[in-house]
Amino acid sequence: MHEIVVLSGKGGTGKTTVCAAFAALAHARGQKAVLCDLDVDVPDMHILLNPQVQQCEAFISGNTARINPDLCTACGRCAELCRFDAVHLADGVYSIDELGCEGCGVCHKLCPVQAVEFPERHCGQWYVSETRFGPFVHAQLDPGQENSGRLVALLKRQAREKATAIGAELVLCDGSPGVGCPVISSLSGASLAVAVVEPTPSGRHDFGRVAELCAHFRIPVAVLINKADLNVEETARIHSMIEEGGHHLLGELPFSPLVTQAMVRRQTLTEEKSALAELLAAAWERVCALAAQPVRRGAINNL
Repeated sequence: MHEIVVLSGKGGTGKTTVCAAFAALAHARGQKAVLCDLDVDVPDMHILLNPQVQQCEAFISGNTARINPDLCTACGRCAELCRFDAVHLADGVYSIDELGCEGCGVCHKLCPVQAVEFPERHCGQWYVSETRFGPFVHAQLDPGQENSGRLVALLKRQAREKATAIGAELVLCDGSPGVGCPVISSLSGASLAVAVVEPTPSGRHDFGRVAELCAHFRIPVAVLINKADLNVEETARIHSMIEEGGHHLLGELPFSPLVTQAMVRRQTLTEEKSALAELLAAAWERVCALAAQPVRRGAINNL
């Protein structure tokens, strides 16, 4: 089983559009795949895939302190102990701000009358769905909630289990932008990282961070330059970075109104014939070849 993760150094580079296009290509070629949206904070792949939910589960992670007013004696011990200023006093009554609570449990453990409850925290929902391109594992983290890395790990585990159950040869993941905890979790066990890069100074800088992160985990990097014709100087600089870093160039995509038109129709770019679809098809062929190679970055032969 090969696991491909599509990444970008920031949001808005076209990562989800490319990943969805790859999903359509895999399906058209008869490749059995499980799709996975790992951008749990702001997921949007479902907009293009129109999934039919088959399974919905709560994501429970961590705990949040809560004061039982019937037991509280207003001694103020919890306020003294809280290092996050989450305990408030109003009209002689103590309460805990759930958004401010870090779930450390100190107030729960040391309350002299056991008035502080410590229930598990509901952080969001995760789903297993069916789409026109195959099974789809995705989630929605509630606003303001943390532990996105743990939710990403859960989704990857569910996607792998689903792939094993149906005999799929591929897990295709739309990763989170940036290089933070959810991205690190997204890369765990990946065969190949596909970086979608824009030809701008910030895009080049962000790609450098993504490439460094992948190098740390010895995961090979393949690069697709999006809107390459809008800034040929920066595109050339990205080419140099790819060559110097020993990465793999998948190709260049031009700026095109077809992208917005396909989004409006809730379709992927490769569901209809176009020059852009042909470029993505060529990139996908190379992605599959790179992902199939057994060795890690630094020892991969150029194709």
